[in-house]
Amino acid sequence: MKIVLLQDILVIFALSIGVLYACHRLRVPTIIGFLVTGLLAGPYGLGLIKAIEAIETLAEVGVVLLLFTIGLEFSLESFWQLGKSLLFGATWQVVLTFSVVAILFRLFHSAPSESIFLGFLLSLSSTAVVMRTLQDRAEAESLHGRVTMGVLIYQDLIAVPMMLLVPLLAGKGGSIATGLLLFGAEAVGIGLLIGVGSKWIILGSS
Repeated sequence: MKIVLLQDILVIFALSIGVLYACHRLRVPTIIGFLVTGLLAGPYGLGLIKAIEAIETLAEVGVVLLLFTIGLEFSLESFWQLGKSLLFGATWQVVLTFSVVAILFRLFHSAPSESIFLGFLLSLSSTAVVMRTLQDRAEAESLHGRVTMGVLIYQDLIAVPMMLLVPLLAGKGGSIATGLLLFGAEAVGIGLLIGVGSKWIILGSS
């Protein structure tokens, strides 16, 4: 198993070098190159990877380390300076995106539960992908970079109550009242966490 995993890692590195070089020549973001490498090496491409579960575990560790490095470079002080405008903008971004997507899919005769789920899905972004792109462009500390990070953090928080509602949409989460009660409790908990955390940070920095 270890030998197979080592071979898979070598294959991924060798293939990614060629793909990333092509992306560099074509001026395509490196994140696209990594996605293309996965498509080519995966079971739906050339089938070069055998220890898929082990590679997925390593990928999860890589994402965690990437987020850790992003946290090392992220300034909470600059984040809190954006204040209510960021919270207002992030809320409307999620609400409007969710509403537009859900309505469009409903117009195409999708089931209400499917439309809501797709609205949840497309209203969120990948923190790792977006911040990696900003870091590659040296824009993480710019104004739009800080705003983007704030929106991503808000999306990560709002994803928790969304996940609580997914079993309810699938008809496996009990009654609607129970689902809404869990949703409300989670929203209140997140609000308290943000409020207490912000006061603690402000008091600790003063």
